[in-house]
Amino acid sequence: MARDGAPILLWYRRDLRLGDHPALWAAVASGRPVVPVFIHDDLFGSLGAAPKWRLGLGLGHLGESLRAAGSRLILRRGDALEALRRLIAETGAGAVYWSRAYDPASVARDTRVKAALKEAGVEARSFEGHLLFEPWSVETKTGGLYKVYTPFWNAVRGRDVAAPLPRPGTIPAPGAWPEGEDLKAWAMGAAMRRGAEVVRPHVRLGEDAALDRLGFFIDRIVADYDRSRDLPAVDGTSNLSENLALGEISPRQAWVAGRRALEEGKQGAETFLKELVWREFAYHLMWHTPRILEANWKPEWDAFPWSTDRLSPEAIAWTRARTGIRFVDAALREMYVTGRMHNRGRMIVASYLTKHLMCHWRIGLDWFAECLIDWDPASNAMGWQWSAGSGPDATPYFRVFNPVTQLDKFDPARVYVNRWIAEDRRNPDPLALSYFEAIPAAWGMRPDQPYPAPIVGPEEGRKRALAAYETRKF
Repeated sequence: MARDGAPILLWYRRDLRLGDHPALWAAVASGRPVVPVFIHDDLFGSLGAAPKWRLGLGLGHLGESLRAAGSRLILRRGDALEALRRLIAETGAGAVYWSRAYDPASVARDTRVKAALKEAGVEARSFEGHLLFEPWSVETKTGGLYKVYTPFWNAVRGRDVAAPLPRPGTIPAPGAWPEGEDLKAWAMGAAMRRGAEVVRPHVRLGEDAALDRLGFFIDRIVADYDRSRDLPAVDGTSNLSENLALGEISPRQAWVAGRRALEEGKQGAETFLKELVWREFAYHLMWHTPRILEANWKPEWDAFPWSTDRLSPEAIAWTRARTGIRFVDAALREMYVTGRMHNRGRMIVASYLTKHLMCHWRIGLDWFAECLIDWDPASNAMGWQWSAGSGPDATPYFRVFNPVTQLDKFDPARVYVNRWIAEDRRNPDPLALSYFEAIPAAWGMRPDQPYPAPIVGPEEGRKRALAAYETRKF
């Protein structure tokens, strides 16, 4: 156990906030000095261009928030355990607190860190905060994991969720601060190149912005959310994904707000709660079946004849949003300009890649991991496998979205596609033109080029996908 009065290192990761932060709350409640720290280790170094850039923005904002609370964020780079050991030696810290992560690489790192610290006589405590329900706390009646979403939802929908913790008034500071590294020197946005300037205006940065967005959503949008969330041309979602991904807002804060809205008669709030639990379900599966991140969740799909060629004409056309399918291309261009993509668009682009184009879902999963500022390991993996048919879904593989009829249904006036596609338009929307400013110049694309014919038409692709499904060898 730590010495009385010895500082506590608060190890920040994907929990970049002060409010509803159990680890921070416990550290402050101890009355001991608190030293917040972020360690840029290999796990963060391996992030794709957009999520790494967005993390850098979040760290800068968190540092400002901590300074306003009389504290600061100490930045270090290198192996997490070695960095913590050096900080313990420099500060005399007797404890390290952190919020839990659930992906297998983070779990392995944290297990190693906790064991080594305890062996050295340093208190090491991990806390909840990134999820509503710890993955191991939700079990079927036979004690196993849930493999289908609806039973999972039914199991947790009535559970009590504690009220969010407030922000600490002040954070006790140590007598002397250890040296930290310069965030700018890390160049976390280097891989974004010219795209950073395009995406930056669309970022909702930090805890206060996230809470404001939640408040706006609950006041103005959530009542009709069950309908509006499927309409990509309108502001009909919470837009909180980037903040949840980095912990700038807690799922508990969103859940409590949604429950209150439902009790007030805003019926769309139940659908919002279900979406929060969909995120929980993704983490539940990642925790219990970590193979979902890299391999087919249903192993029988290993024999399915997807193309793994990332340089095939089909994969390149999809990557560059030049498939000739307007819904697909518009959604991909939205991602390049804003760093996010409407959920309906995500389903359409994933279905088209894996079924019409017969490209492996890993191609899409990795591209999203490169381009999304709201990238989340569990949600990204489950979403792609659900769309591909290899994941946890009660509906069989032959659910093939037709991107043209989907556009007719959800964007009948073509407001969404005209917002994002510039080719063949006399006066393109500025957002559509922004796409050409964000993409690599080496692609050689211009808005005055003709829009391409479909690389694979909806019916042709559907027939090919169904034929492959029917002749599969499982």
